[in-house]
Amino acid sequence: MAEDEVQNVEELLDGYKSKVATVFKGTVTWEKDFIFAGRTQKGYEIDFDANVEWGCQPSEPLMLSLGACIATDCVMFLQKMKVQLSSFKVDIQGTKPEQPPQYFKQFDVMLHISGKNLTENKVQRAISLSQDKYCGIYHSLRRDVVMNIKYELKHDADVSE
Repeated sequence: MAEDEVQNVEELLDGYKSKVATVFKGTVTWEKDFIFAGRTQKGYEIDFDANVEWGCQPSEPLMLSLGACIATDCVMFLQKMKVQLSSFKVDIQGTKPEQPPQYFKQFDVMLHISGKNLTENKVQRAISLSQDKYCGIYHSLRRDVVMNIKYELKHDADVSE
């Protein structure tokens, strides 16, 4: 049964992300020094500060968005594969060159996953689907970005594999 859940997960994803907006709007307003306030079309705010005294560097939300996108996909896929998740955490590190243009060259991602009915095969399939097809943030990055995704599984009691 577990192998069927892994193989057939794409059939269960019909309509996944079909209601995601295709046009996004926002504003970035200069406040003072190198401090800017970003606001999404729904009113969510984030403070940017190139000096990292009053807000985050502009590239940090991009890195966190990548982690959140991978996490969202993987949680959805694992749930479709009948995994009962109890926790899911992403540690992410981005690396840039020292000289401009200082784009992200590499991301090292560590997924910490706990749950029941959790197998390596299911996690590998979830990561593959996210990276190969569904993670829009990853697919918005440069084609030469290196992605290293690893995971650590913790099986909750009474796991049925």
